[in-house]
Amino acid sequence: MIIIGCDFHPRFQQIAFVDQETGEYGERRLNHPAEAEAFYRSMAGKQVRIGLEATGNFRWFRRLVQELGFAFVLGDPQEIRARDPRRQKHDKRDARHILKLLLEQQFPVVWQPPAENEHLRELLFHRCRMVRLRVRIKNQLDGMAKNEGLLDTRGWSNKRRKQLEALPLSGWDAQRRSDLLDLHDQLDEQIEPLERAVQEAAENHPQCCLLMTHPGVGPVVSLAYVLIIGDWGRFERSGKLASYLGLIPAEDSSGDKRRLGHISKQGNTMLRWLLVQAAVKAQAKEASWRRQYVRLSLNKHHGVAKVAIARKLAIRLYWMLRSGHNYTQMMERGSHAGQSV
Repeated sequence: MIIIGCDFHPRFQQIAFVDQETGEYGERRLNHPAEAEAFYRSMAGKQVRIGLEATGNFRWFRRLVQELGFAFVLGDPQEIRARDPRRQKHDKRDARHILKLLLEQQFPVVWQPPAENEHLRELLFHRCRMVRLRVRIKNQLDGMAKNEGLLDTRGWSNKRRKQLEALPLSGWDAQRRSDLLDLHDQLDEQIEPLERAVQEAAENHPQCCLLMTHPGVGPVVSLAYVLIIGDWGRFERSGKLASYLGLIPAEDSSGDKRRLGHISKQGNTMLRWLLVQAAVKAQAKEASWRRQYVRLSLNKHHGVAKVAIARKLAIRLYWMLRSGHNYTQMMERGSHAGQSV
């Protein structure tokens, strides 16, 4: 088998490889994509295992490797760096270090989502980016309304839009208003088919249907949770899941002093954001969550309250998948619902 340690960059990759049968060792810098593709295709039919740090901009490379039937693993960048005690860092040394970890079977492999769900993940990412862009435009329009004395705590609405359109603006203010409203309408038209596609995908997925029985959890949140979490069995307990999503506090404790900071924000940003949005709706439907939300909002900050409920929601959804029970059954059962064990 040929083992390859790959330090991947968008424009090139630095590799260190060894043939375990012949003992041949080599290092190369391969430019993307032509030179790299030619190199890997020259090894077609051989047993090859490639390891690289988890990074971005490598989808084309993963497709090439899967097409050739090579083994492909991603590693945790922090773990890889932590296992190299030396303070020197450059591309050649990084490739050698990855190869060394692969040969010693100490490479910190991270989970990869199934390739067959890639189109659904791209649908979710695209939909969320478009929605966030629309929110930014709404915030600008809301700011214009407030600047003209239209104070409404309920935020953007059709009534507020009509009031903004009726304002006697002139010059560049009028042009800005017109441009922003046109962009808002265009985004509405583009987001609508994305919403329908997400709805259809969620309704056709049994686990999503199970999660949607929970108040505040709709097609977007349920589909994102199922696709990004993947196999819930890889989390031995709910606390591991909360850590994976970055919903636990960062900690810097030593001796008798315990220092807790803001949440670690590790893991998938989109799913964490969606869980926080869903938590606001979920807490209104459950008395115990509502009491905690109000208490934290008054004593600390509403952002802290949202994150706390989001963590409970993430754990509740984990136990729903693990037990196979819907929301009503979970409430009747009354165990592990929103509690870390």
